[in-house]
Amino acid sequence: MSVTEQMAELAKKSRKAARAMSCVEGCDRDAAILALASLLEEEKEFIFAENEKDLAAARERGLDKARLQRLEITPAVLDYMIQGCREVAAQADPVGEIENMEKRPNGLMVGRMRIPLGVIMMIYESRPNVTVDAAVLCLKAGNAIILRGGSEAIHSNLALARLLHRALEGAGLPVDAAQVVETTEREAVSALLKLEEQIDVVIPRGGEGLIRAVVDQATMPVLKHYKGVCHIFVDHTADVSKAVSVVKNAKVQKPGVCNALECLLVHEDIAAEFLPALRTLLEPSKVKFKACARSIKYLGENAEAASHEDWGYEFLDLILAVKVVSSQDEAQDHIARYGSNHSEVILTENHSRAMRFMKEVDASMVGINVSTRFNDGGQLGLGAEIGISTSKLHSYGAMGAKELTSTKFVALGDWHTRN
Repeated sequence: MSVTEQMAELAKKSRKAARAMSCVEGCDRDAAILALASLLEEEKEFIFAENEKDLAAARERGLDKARLQRLEITPAVLDYMIQGCREVAAQADPVGEIENMEKRPNGLMVGRMRIPLGVIMMIYESRPNVTVDAAVLCLKAGNAIILRGGSEAIHSNLALARLLHRALEGAGLPVDAAQVVETTEREAVSALLKLEEQIDVVIPRGGEGLIRAVVDQATMPVLKHYKGVCHIFVDHTADVSKAVSVVKNAKVQKPGVCNALECLLVHEDIAAEFLPALRTLLEPSKVKFKACARSIKYLGENAEAASHEDWGYEFLDLILAVKVVSSQDEAQDHIARYGSNHSEVILTENHSRAMRFMKEVDASMVGINVSTRFNDGGQLGLGAEIGISTSKLHSYGAMGAKELTSTKFVALGDWHTRN
């Protein structure tokens, strides 16, 4: 059987499982998710051993430190996966919920019922924890999921798939509701992206190159974000000591992720005080600055003149673009031109300026006096996330279980006929 034929068969099994999952009670779906949490705890040595196979192969191939970190399942990462399972299981069941029920003038009752999307395909790189995060969210929402991770994580993903199947089987649910593509052949992805009759939506999670390749090939809708060019605007009313701490967290805590800070905009009235304080705080972290002409004099030897290409660039590293602006208007214009609709933040003590920023700036998360790093499903109360969408159809922002449902109209009548 060819790879194309294998993928067609896999997708048919997913479609059949999706129909079955749409009828499953929420308590049974939760039971499978909780069973997975227990298996992740019980089988941790097995998981670590399979993950080490991937790490060893990655070291031989010369993968850099950042990619190795994304690939590794540490005890802390495993604990986070287990916690995510339990938090998702504890959430209200989104499936079957009826919203906005209203009585029409003719007595007809009309509302919307939440329903699963159907079959979701997830294409992602490196991080094997995505296998669990994506699977439990899809199962919670009554969907079936096809998981296609990177070849560098194949042993880890197949190990987690084995536990997923045990959890589903133990709860009496179809094991085909969560399938990991076992082949590392690139042809498999191209074949799956042509199966719009079997797969309802695809969610790519990884670098811009991966996402654009999926968008170019997919015959079904794609929920995506190309990159995370996140800004913080330091207003002239900001508390300097508090503001530098927030900026440090946004840039330094985990620089290689999509919600890390990439560009700092500083009001001219506070620049002379704020920027030297920031330079001092970031020196131990060896952050390099791409600075505009007005900011470079405050940032010391780790600063170099910014080029036009540095605005709107996702560094994913300890590099920060810095620009002094003359007003909030200029800051918001810069964000509108160079932002990627991901995460945008204002640091200010002025309520009206904060409310204006929140209303006018277009991003999947707009924050006031917080780090950009909070644009994360777990931090926003979703338990886990399948990704962050910067496209507005059909979801905008971090996507949890509810975002993996749609709605259908329901009409309740008393033998109504239309005039």
